[in-house]
Amino acid sequence: MPLYNVLAAVPVIGSVSSRLLPYYELPEELFSPLVAQKILATALAPPSPIEYPQYTDRTAGIWRYFTPDLWTTGFFPATLYAMHTRAQLCPANSGNETQWLELGRQWSTPEIPLEAKNKVEHDVGFLSYPFVDELAVDSSNETAVTAVNAFAVDLAERYSSIVGCTRSWDTSDPTDFEVIIDNMMNLELFFVSALLTGNDTLRNMAISHATKTMQNHVRSDGSSFHVVEYNGTTGDVVARFTAQGYADNSTWSRGQAWGIYGFANMYKNTQQLDFLDTSRRMAEYFLTNLPPDGIVPWDFNAPLDPPRPADSSAAMIAVNGLILLAHQEMSLAPANTTGAVYYVTSAIQILSNNTQLAWRPEWQSLLANGTVNNPEGNNLTGIVYGDYYFVKAGNELVSMGVASC
Repeated sequence: MPLYNVLAAVPVIGSVSSRLLPYYELPEELFSPLVAQKILATALAPPSPIEYPQYTDRTAGIWRYFTPDLWTTGFFPATLYAMHTRAQLCPANSGNETQWLELGRQWSTPEIPLEAKNKVEHDVGFLSYPFVDELAVDSSNETAVTAVNAFAVDLAERYSSIVGCTRSWDTSDPTDFEVIIDNMMNLELFFVSALLTGNDTLRNMAISHATKTMQNHVRSDGSSFHVVEYNGTTGDVVARFTAQGYADNSTWSRGQAWGIYGFANMYKNTQQLDFLDTSRRMAEYFLTNLPPDGIVPWDFNAPLDPPRPADSSAAMIAVNGLILLAHQEMSLAPANTTGAVYYVTSAIQILSNNTQLAWRPEWQSLLANGTVNNPEGNNLTGIVYGDYYFVKAGNELVSMGVASC
């Protein structure tokens, strides 16, 4: 696989310019013209009535489309906003930035009815992604402001002061209060809405939820449970188990990646060091449990025989989580440059190894080898959020000065 050779002189992470990052080899696929070409082809052919790509078939890589009222809907329009950023960073091979913005807005619009009624439960945070992106472009866009605040209200209604968390999944018995590690990613919605409205209750909900997750999801070795069930009446932990991993006591890699990112983001928003330490511990578990080939498995504890499937989406989420963690290390006083370099180096190695495995020029998705839900046999596919985090990783590395396109 051809590779870009990148010498990263750093203003890179933070404002430190005296330290050189190592000589990197980045996958050239990260900035291939195919990235823009494939995403644009999907964007210019929306189904009618509107549906959204979620994952592909396993053989030809053809997108499968689903109703807007699902947790993954926000990722494709957010990818279009990411391509708007890519076109600004890499204008030579990334398309027209105005067109990307128009397409991002077009694909976000069918989400608006979900502000009033949806079935995505806690994952309204993911639905909010393109509207948060729009606010970065136009902070006065009232459609985006309304969407973010409406989704935040929706999420806040799922919060229990007894449990100290937002409920992830609804159950037939309301005393069964289930919280999944994935929910760490939805807490950003609270912070964005709090900034828009001045409602610090949302911020406090996020801190409480993250604190409980830190205490009850994350094991002493930095690994994580997928699901923690609380008693909704007493707030006590009833059970810890998995829904998508190999076993209740195993570590599902995508959940671990959500945790790295989510706790780094919590530190970014609060400067509470226990959140930073939790992200570090989860990152260390992830990195030390990678197999020799660096391919991220669906579950770190799944048996090798039969061969366990990879999950390229978990790999790309982890890459972004490690980059975010590196930024937080550089925000310390004094900056932890050594830690930041370690996390960026690790992120690029994961990115390179897993791109080499999963890049499929002939597929509609950018990457293959994603595992949507292995217990249900849904694996070896392209996944919309895997592609989103692949594009986002490239943008981050260019913005940091670590890569050039």
